[in-house]
Order: sequence, then structure tokens, then C-alpha cells
Amino acid sequence: MEEDQVIIAAVKEDDWMMSILAAAKTLDLPDWWICAGFLRSKMWDRLHGYDQRTPLADIDLIYFDAGKVLEVDEKRYEAMLAEIMPDVPWSVKNQARMHKRNHIAPYRSSVDAISKFPETATAIGIQLNSENELVLAAPCETGDLMNLQIKPTPHFIQHEELFHIYELRIAEKGWQQTWPQLCVFSSA
Repeated sequence: MEEDQVIIAAVKEDDWMMSILAAAKTLDLPDWWICAGFLRSKMWDRLHGYDQRTPLADIDLIYFDAGKVLEVDEKRYEAMLAEIMPDVPWSVKNQARMHKRNHIAPYRSSVDAISKFPETATAIGIQLNSENELVLAAPCETGDLMNLQIKPTPHFIQHEELFHIYELRIAEKGWQQTWPQLCVFSSA
């Protein structure tokens, strides 16, 4: 898809983003991805014509390892990444355990977990593969992200009891103040 290639090209030309991905790759985690705001904010900044990067609250590194589901392992990985890039606010989460926190059925993989993020524009991940090529995971596709639309993922639409979480996030994040061209879907 052409939109996917635009995203990959934008990351490839961004030395900071590439260094984040290279650092994450050093951990050699199974089924790992940098996701959520990392790509969303990059593309929204670009689509708004911003020269300066919008600061990120954290860099979300997810992985899937059903054999090691202790939070202490995630904290150890965060510390290892902080040694490599101390100015980066790392957040490492094993998706093999996150379904419990979210009170839903177990995820099958990291990409399955990404598909169950609240917003389609956030349900996107990127990694460096073994050949150091960028690989994009967009289980909800990239159209909403590239069209500046915030919509709930199919998972949040299918489970009405979750829709309030989506709406709370929209209210709390204040994305429209940072990126005024965004169009937000709500139930109202």
C-alpha cells in the first residue's frame, strides 16, 4: 500500500527514529515492535507541516513472550535500553500478559495486541527485521492515520463496554490542540 511506503520512508529519513529502532533491536525480543504514538505523532506532525517533533510521553516497545510474563523482565529491558539511550522515555510491555490488565482474552501475538489498541491511528507498529529493513504492522490499516482521522478500532466498536475507554482517551490526550486538523469520531 502506498500509504505504508510513505510511513516507512518518513521513518527511514529520521535518524532519531532509526536509532530508537536500532536500540530496540539489540534486545533481540520475540515479536517486538515500536508502536502507538511513535508513528502516529510522526505522521501527524508531518501532515501538519511541523518542523519540530512533538514530544512523546514514552516510546512504546512491545513484544510477545508467553514463557516470560513477569513485569520485572520488562523493567530490566527498560533499564537496558536506558543504558543505550538515556534520554528516551522507554516503556516496554510483554503483550503475552497485557490481556489480563485489559480484562480480555489472551492475545495471540504482538500484532493481535496492536489490533486491539483503542484507536486505528495508534494501532500501528514498526520494527527492523533481521536484514535491518523496516517492517510495518498495521492491522487496522493506515488510512485513518494518514487522513488525520481518529476512530475506534474494530475491537472497540465490537465491544460497546470498551467504547468509553476510547472516548476518555480522546478527552485526556488533547490531540486536537496539538494537531488541529484532526477529525475525531465519537458516539455523540
